Order: sequence, then C-alpha cells, then structure tokens
Amino acid sequence: MNPSKACNFDCIYCQVDRSTPPRVRKVQLDRLKKELENLLDAAIDQSLFAEAPFNLLDPAGRVIRDIAFSGDGEPTAYPRFTEAVRIAAEARRSRKLTDTKIVLITDACYLAKPKVREALRILDENNGEIWAKLDAGTQDYFAKVNRPNFPLTHVLANILDAARVRPVVIQSLWMRINGEPPPACEVRAFAERLSEIVANGGRIKLVQVYTIARQPAESFIAALSKAELDAVADAIRKVVELPLEVYPGAAG
Repeated sequence: MNPSKACNFDCIYCQVDRSTPPRVRKVQLDRLKKELENLLDAAIDQSLFAEAPFNLLDPAGRVIRDIAFSGDGEPTAYPRFTEAVRIAAEARRSRKLTDTKIVLITDACYLAKPKVREALRILDENNGEIWAKLDAGTQDYFAKVNRPNFPLTHVLANILDAARVRPVVIQSLWMRINGEPPPACEVRAFAERLSEIVANGGRIKLVQVYTIARQPAESFIAALSKAELDAVADAIRKVVELPLEVYPGAAG
C-alpha cells in the first residue's frame, strides 16, 4: 500500500531503504487485483514453486498461509485501504482458500478511523488477523525507537479499541541501542501496558517478541542474542500471562 515508502513512523530499526527514490508512488488497485490473483493462481497450480527461491521450499510449506497487508509504510494510511481489503477478500473467497488468513501488519495509529474499522469488519469475515506493533511501554522509549507522529497513549487506545472486538497479535521488536540491551524497566513497562489492555477488555491472541534480522535504518542499533531475547520474553511472562513466541534474528 506504500510504494512511495511514506510512513507515519520513522523507526530506528526499519529495513526500508529510503535513500533510494521510489519508482512508483501510487497504488493502482486494478493492477493490485491482477497481480494478487496471478500469484494466488500460480501457488494453487504449483507453478510458483518451480521458480527460485520458492523451489527451495519443503513440499509441506507450499501452501498459501496468508495474504498480508504490510510493506514499506503503514498500510492503513492508504486512502483506499478498504477497497484493497475487499479485493483480497474476494480473491480468497473465489479460490476457496478457507484456511488462508488475511493479515494486517500495522502500527495501530489509524485502527479507530471509520474507514479502517470498515476494513477490519471485512477482515473479521475472512479469517482476518491484526498484527499490531508495540515496541515500548513508556512514551520516552516509544519516541526513541519509533519516532512516531502520535503519542503512545493513542496507539494503546487504538489497540484496545480493536482488541475489544477481536483477538489481536502484538508484534514487539527489541534491540541493542548504542551497544546496550533494552532496560529492564522498559521491558516491564511494556508488559504492564499489555496487562492493562487485557484488564480493560482487550483480547491478545499472541505476543511475538523478535529482534533485528535485516539491515536497519540506523547504524547504532544491533540484534539481541537469543539468550538476551529469551530474557526479554521471560521478563514479560513474569508480569502478564499471555501466549508468547520468540523469533531470534541474525545474532542467533
């Protein structure tokens, strides 16, 4: 939804290369529809898996797990996001992909907008799932990591608003900043924010804890080791009881 690479966050760990000007700046929904349908059809008839790198996949992995809205910026910022979701839902329905999810990967800043809420209802009807970004528990750390255009309170309110309607997945990236791992107080504050969401009627399906896996935007950050990431996960579990998965990055 963001070929222009525009985003309302400027995360210090972002993998998007904004030093290279985009070749395309506008989404063409008719082209999106055609390309999505062609890709789904190639996966269904297995011709996709004759092409590199998909030919390296184990046969058990040669399935369409999800149609995801993500990319080089915030997808819900696109003015015709609801129309794009309808296209994805129809492509899924017409091909009888009943086990395939439609996933929205989002910074949660626009989840409460009326048009986005309409799109979320379409997701709900089509095995949809929201993966909401939350990388901090305090405003200071939030501003430092995400360099956002909204305060943390706004993001938390939007996550709660969505999570009261359907369970959401929380995605949280942790890293070394200037050689230092995340402060214990910040990890605890993050876990406390999750606890508050649950206490106020929000449903959290899963917490994904991960670290740097690609070249980040800033040179002063680096991946956590697996042991350090496991320690972050353990600290979160001590505060709030939620399903949690850990995804180590390049540091292993």
